[in-house]
Amino acid sequence: MATPVDAELVLRLYELRREETLRKARRFMVSEFNPKNLEELRAVSRDGKSEHNPAWRQVLSYWEMATSMVLRGAIDADLFLDSNAEGILLYAKFHHFHAESEKESGNQFMRQTATLIAKYPSAKERYEVMLKTFGPPKSSA
Repeated sequence: MATPVDAELVLRLYELRREETLRKARRFMVSEFNPKNLEELRAVSRDGKSEHNPAWRQVLSYWEMATSMVLRGAIDADLFLDSNAEGILLYAKFHHFHAESEKESGNQFMRQTATLIAKYPSAKERYEVMLKTFGPPKSSA
């Protein structure tokens, strides 16, 4: 059950999301960055000289940090999931690009978010809905 401390932490996470640099980075990641293939994704995610690489790093690390707090019990999961789905959206949007490299390297993309989705049915439901909109394109057979 959520406590007043949980509520304070969720509100603090919301305040951080409103910070201008993070807000611009989130807008880029959610709305503007729509890579069509792994090469386009890596041009942002792996190129430290890319103007958008800081947005990639900032947004993913923000959501991984917040999700880690949930998984470690610092924030009530149900309260967090009631109003924080953007990390799940990003996982749905970008994970398919990393699936093959995960097998090769053993490094899981957005490890905390993946764990959250696997652990909480409400997170999995949100992921499945978002995957339909933001996931890999359906191949026409």
